[in-house]
Amino acid sequence: MRIVQLIDSLEPGGAERMAVNYANMLSETIAFSSLVTTRQEGALKEELLPGVFYLFLKKKHTFDFGAVFRLRHFIKKHKIALIHAHSSSFFMAVMTKLIYPRVKIIWHDHYGNSNFLEQRNASVLKWASIFFAGIISVNKALKNWSIAQLHCNQIGVLPNFVVEEKVGVVENTLKGTDGKRIIMVANLRPQKDHFFLIAIADTLRKYDPDWSFHLIGKDFEDAYADRIKKEIRDKKLENSIFIYGAQNKTAVSVAASDIAILTSESEGLPLALLEYGIHSKAVICTDVGDVSDVIHSGKNGYLVPHGDIPTFVKRLIELMEDVESRRNFGLQLHKEVINNYSVSAVFQSYVDFITPIVDNQANAK
Repeated sequence: MRIVQLIDSLEPGGAERMAVNYANMLSETIAFSSLVTTRQEGALKEELLPGVFYLFLKKKHTFDFGAVFRLRHFIKKHKIALIHAHSSSFFMAVMTKLIYPRVKIIWHDHYGNSNFLEQRNASVLKWASIFFAGIISVNKALKNWSIAQLHCNQIGVLPNFVVEEKVGVVENTLKGTDGKRIIMVANLRPQKDHFFLIAIADTLRKYDPDWSFHLIGKDFEDAYADRIKKEIRDKKLENSIFIYGAQNKTAVSVAASDIAILTSESEGLPLALLEYGIHSKAVICTDVGDVSDVIHSGKNGYLVPHGDIPTFVKRLIELMEDVESRRNFGLQLHKEVINNYSVSAVFQSYVDFITPIVDNQANAK
């Protein structure tokens, strides 16, 4: 097989990290694995394995035909059979197929607002889906949405997966008191609801002001990010909540933390949750999206209804006071992730999904 992962950016984010994970996974198992980024490079480029062929298209605008022809040249030169297009990169994939019909497209839907799918604009996707040979959804809600809204017969669900990283001895850069750090890995987007976290932190400091919250994720420096920073200042939480921005090696920060949380109002299957599990962290998450497929509340973490500040704080205090429970939850979550959300768990399902598509193309020649 000869496959290219297509993504619009390599700035740290869920879809972007999954594109890199797929390219790396396939580089060790198929004849040709590559990754092409269309608009922007980023820190995740450094995580590509040596066996992954890489191209940056330097796309400048929506209808950048120069970038389209560069992608077609890359595909023809390397005899690529399949474009695995992640998120919004489907548009570039379709533009390329229009001038090189031989190539097949699989679209990977990473849409994070799966609790609010009725608000999703599907007009361009409906047209584009005519050209899709298959659709991979990261959860059941997205699959059902694609079945109802798009024009594609081959639609499957494949969960996100993580690659186990060895952190080794690395200097901790997180602020706060050792043994009293709570981390959340999430870009500063409204669906992640950092205001819920701020309300939790404001309540929790009355119980124990030494515990601190550490926010890892891209700061888009927009109105939402400005409101978060203002709320932190207004509540005088500057010594309790720390914002670090995007990090390439989030594993280092996760490893240096004691409890990991997600306060989202909407999710698919958050990659951050799987990263918490790889590092055996005790977690508390809002019960949204497919989070409950991973977290079995009371066994390997806690689930809390979104917006329920008293319950979230109660669960945090329980974990803060009980190191043994934190350790046990972390070990159980690690087992869950390794068994169901690791490379070895997902690889065969992916191959089973794409093989008929690639074989059909070969038979059509």
